[in-house]
Formats: sequence, structure tokens, C-alpha cells
Amino acid sequence: MIQVISENSPPTDTRVVTSSPDEGPQRQARPTVCHVIHALGVGGAEMLVDVMVRRLNPDYRCVIAVLDEIGELGERLRADGFTVEHLQRQPGIDRGCAKRLDAFARREHVSLLHAHQYTPFFQSMLSRGLTGTRPVLLTEHGRHVPDLPSRKRSLVNRLLLRKQDRLIGCGAAVRQALIDNEGLPAQRVDVIYNGVDLNAFSQAAAHARTRIRREFGFKDDDFVAVQVARLHKLKDHQTALETIEVARRTHPNVRLLIVGEGEERAAIEADIRQKNLECHVRLAGSRSDVADLLAAADTFLMSSISEGIPLTIIEAMAAELPVVSTAVGGIPEMITSGQNGFLAPARQPAELSRCLVSLAQSPALRRKVGAAGRRTAEEQFSLDSMLNGYRRLYQEMIHVG
Repeated sequence: MIQVISENSPPTDTRVVTSSPDEGPQRQARPTVCHVIHALGVGGAEMLVDVMVRRLNPDYRCVIAVLDEIGELGERLRADGFTVEHLQRQPGIDRGCAKRLDAFARREHVSLLHAHQYTPFFQSMLSRGLTGTRPVLLTEHGRHVPDLPSRKRSLVNRLLLRKQDRLIGCGAAVRQALIDNEGLPAQRVDVIYNGVDLNAFSQAAAHARTRIRREFGFKDDDFVAVQVARLHKLKDHQTALETIEVARRTHPNVRLLIVGEGEERAAIEADIRQKNLECHVRLAGSRSDVADLLAAADTFLMSSISEGIPLTIIEAMAAELPVVSTAVGGIPEMITSGQNGFLAPARQPAELSRCLVSLAQSPALRRKVGAAGRRTAEEQFSLDSMLNGYRRLYQEMIHVG
């Protein structure tokens, strides 16, 4: 049975710990939770871990074990006083990685391993050996394409899973994938929706719209779509470019601002040149002023072929920006097309373009859809709801209180 944890709860402590979080008498009083993750570059799951570590640290001493690469967020956490251990996982089957994780967990007196995505979950379960009892919590943030059942993984999961472990999908579609493709028992898999600090994305800097548009050469009457995503194949930026190519035929002042960095940048730049979209598309690179970028846009565009519950859509909703997105993963759980956003099938630029043009032609529709999106974010995807859900799970699993 699915359990969606999104109850109204008292406001949480929103302080960000910026120095020496492990110091002082609190250290011994708080149980230690170790977050286990592939890397801490800039991405959706990684940013959630960064927020969780900082916001939950007053109640649970949080440390981090990184399998592959510490990354920008990991270095920032280290600079702010958090313990970040690099397990230096080797290519192939690295049997020593689980042993290094166990040694780190013992040294830090870890009460709970919180694994983010499947491989960290596997390493966390393996780190207990045959007799260890340390509980493991899995949060699955999204699935890759193609997402197919694996009999081998299903068997391994059932062999390694213990009764004290808990399993979380960030949405109902992700939960179902864990059941269908990983062979995990349905009664053990729940849902906690991702959440963001909604107020942070509804408060842009003064004159942000004018300033950002001038920075990228957009006119006041241009219809600007913004896409915030890693430059990765799963985000399918080529379809986004094709969408703009189609939309400009009937709406010549349509523009696209692509925010993010990644390995696909060169391919995206080449595609922009090949399609003669240099006047219509700008690449902003990695930015920290996302609230200002959203304020400068008229709509938010997502062209992914695979997603969980993307934070960037929640951020756009928080900013009352109407969303046009592909209907993949958990996104249909967030958006009812025509009400609080618009959905189209993946890899269908003509359908995405039709949605964009309908918004471009009607400021009233943009306001209506944007306001409905904000209500959805407040009802289902607040940071407080997400954090309170994990607080309750930690308490149950560690037997605190």
C-alpha cells in the first residue's frame, strides 16, 4: 500500500549550518545518519542531499559517504564543517567499497545509512556483511531509460534486504518501478514527495526580469522559455531545440534560455548552429540565481525522457511560472495538463510547441496556470513536508523517542 507523506506540520528549523556542525555537546545527543550517494556535483538528488544534511543536522548528526566523486556540493559541505568521506569506488565490482563504507560507519558511530539511488543502496546493504544490523533507508530519486526488470537484482535485493530497512520512492511512478523492476516487496515501499523552499523561488531580486533579459539580449516583448537542467542525454535538449524551431514559425519572438552545464554542451551548441537558432537560444551555464532567471521568463520548459519528481518543476511552480513538460516519470503526478501546466509526450516537439504557443498568445492563461501551479506546490511539494516525512522515518528506524 502506498503511503504519501505530505502532512501539514509545524514549521521546521530553517537554519543553515555554516561552520563546525559536529562540534559541541549536541554531537553525542544526536543519532548519526550517514547519507550515501554516488557524487555531490550539481544535480537534483545531490541538491536534495545538501539541503537534507543542512536542515536535519540540528536533530540528527549528518555525515556523507560519496562513492565516486566529492564534487562542488561536497567540497562546500566540507568547507562548512561537515564530514564528507570519499570511498573511492573503483571501476567494475569493487568489493572493497562496502568494507570502506562499513569502516567509516563504525568510526562515525552511524545509526542509519540513508542511501540515495540504487548503487549506494546496494553498497549500504552489502556493508553490513552477514550479521550486521545497521538499518538502511533507500530513497530512489528517479529511473534511467530503458528501465527494465532485472531478475538478478531482484534476487540480490531480497537476499540483502532486512526487516529494519525502509524503501522510499520520490513519487508513485518511481515507487512502482522499485516494485516491478527491482523486485522489492510492495508493502515495504512508500512515497515521500520531493520538496523545495517555496518562498526562495517566489522572491526574485529587484528588477530581476529587466536585468536578466538585458544580460542575454532578450527584448521586453519576447516570449522567453527557461529550461533548468543538467546538459545530459536524459534531459533531451535536442527536443527542446526542435520545439523552439517549430514554435518560431508562428511566433517569431519565442526565445529559450538553457541553464545548466554538462557533457552534452558541445552537442547542444552544434545543434543550435545547425538549426540557425543563435538568435533564439542562449546557454547560461551553471547559475546560482535561479529565482531571478525564473522571474525573467514567461514559461518553464522541460523536455526530459526520464524524470522522478524534478525539483526544477517545483521551483517553477513556486515562482508561478507555467510549466510545459514531457509526460514522463512522476511528472504526471505533479501536473494535470491544461490546469496547472501542460504535458506532451516525450520526443514530440510539435506537441510541446503547441503548448508553448498557446501560452505565448494568452497572458491571462499564463497567469491562471501559474497560480494553479503555485497552489499545487504548496499542497504537495513543500520542503517542510518532505523533511518532516524523513524525520518521522529516521525516528522509527533508529527507535528514538
